[in-house]
Amino acid sequence: MKSNFQTIINSETPVLIDFFATWCGPCKTLAPILKQVKVELGEQVKIIKIDVDKNQPLAQKYQVLGVPTLILFKNGQQLWRQSGVVPSHELVSIVKSHAA
Repeated sequence: MKSNFQTIINSETPVLIDFFATWCGPCKTLAPILKQVKVELGEQVKIIKIDVDKNQPLAQKYQVLGVPTLILFKNGQQLWRQSGVVPSHELVSIVKSHAA
């Protein structure tokens, strides 16, 4: 997963990573929001979900202490990060601001 993850975040297209857990209530709330963002932005963003329980080394590397944690990458650089549920309109504007 690690080398594949590095390849994914090195993309010129912004990549929104959702660090989540299956037992997390707010993570379940965030799932349809992320679908809505993908529908709205289409090819302007890649959205990847990472289960922290199955990918603990990755979660530790990015110091994910709570779920959900969203991190936006572009060209391998972390551009934005926030824990908790973020409304779709806010996520869309954050991605758009980094897509140019």
